[in-house]
Amino acid sequence: MSNIALEVHDLTVAYRRRPVLWNVDFQTTEGRLVGVVGPNGAGKTTLIKAILGLTPLASGHVEIYGQPYAQQRQLIGYVPQRESVDWEFPVTVRDVVLMGTYGRLGWFRRPGAAEKAIADRCLAQVGLTDFAGRQIRQLSGGQQQRAFLARALAQEATIYFMDEPFAGVDAATEAAILELLRSLREAGKTVFVVHHDLQTVREYFDEVLLLNMRLVAYGSVREVFTQQNLQRTYGGRLTLLDQAAEAVSLREPPT
Repeated sequence: MSNIALEVHDLTVAYRRRPVLWNVDFQTTEGRLVGVVGPNGAGKTTLIKAILGLTPLASGHVEIYGQPYAQQRQLIGYVPQRESVDWEFPVTVRDVVLMGTYGRLGWFRRPGAAEKAIADRCLAQVGLTDFAGRQIRQLSGGQQQRAFLARALAQEATIYFMDEPFAGVDAATEAAILELLRSLREAGKTVFVVHHDLQTVREYFDEVLLLNMRLVAYGSVREVFTQQNLQRTYGGRLTLLDQAAEAVSLREPPT
């Protein structure tokens, strides 16, 4: 298996003939934490959904380890935005995590002892063992996010896509998520994270993908996450981010 985990070639997405992503092209090697960064409306979530086949492409194609996504979907784990989930659905936390094992079971098998053991292990990884029997709607926002992370872990994927997993969580949950992401990287997994906090990009990620409908820049955080590239990404909206940009500039290594 090639160490090129993901290749995106000339990807364009349009809604009602209006392009929202233009000719996005990049590739990522395995074992990387990648932050996907850009202003609201830049197409970050659309990019993730397009890679996962959840949004049709106007042009371009995606390869997972050199094969089309349809042939490699078992390698993928996905954590959607928390706001997109129906938290009123009557299901327990353990049931949510068990859903992550369905891809291996197929349509006609029910989760057995092995799958339940995987679910319990994943719940322990995110600190939710004591909440396994609760209804998902009874959890706090941060706990719900952890439950969906556990579901992704139960997929035992090779590449993970997470859409703003740090949004709206408390400090303890944020630290737990970061620890989990780093453990996935250490295990050789590749993780893409849609992220909005510019202050933490250098600390959290190995690589950063700067997006504003088009790919502005992609590469190592050290080389790509610069004030110049942030200005190219955010344009006039960077006015509200001056403090963050200044912090980035101060942390940049001398040339």
